[in-house]
Amino acid sequence: MPSTGLVDWHRSEDFAPLMLVMSGPEKHRLVRSLGEVADALINAWPTDDGKEYVAAIKTCLDAIQGHISVKVARAALIRAADEARIRVIAVVD
Repeated sequence: MPSTGLVDWHRSEDFAPLMLVMSGPEKHRLVRSLGEVADALINAWPTDDGKEYVAAIKTCLDAIQGHISVKVARAALIRAADEARIRVIAVVD
């Protein structure tokens, strides 16, 4: 698939927001952009193991590079959350 170049990964217009219900000091984490997906996966995830977790990291990077859509990265985050037993709540604006 041809690259379309880096996307603005802090832009939230294309990302349907999610609330991750996690353990630890930041129990509720709002995710509104690819940048926030990357931050949650790298800095707040309870484990750095798991098939869906690794896939979500790769998918997020691919979306930031413009190879795939933001929706695909969002879906990968939800699968990784399910694998890690993190509740996901869809946020309605």
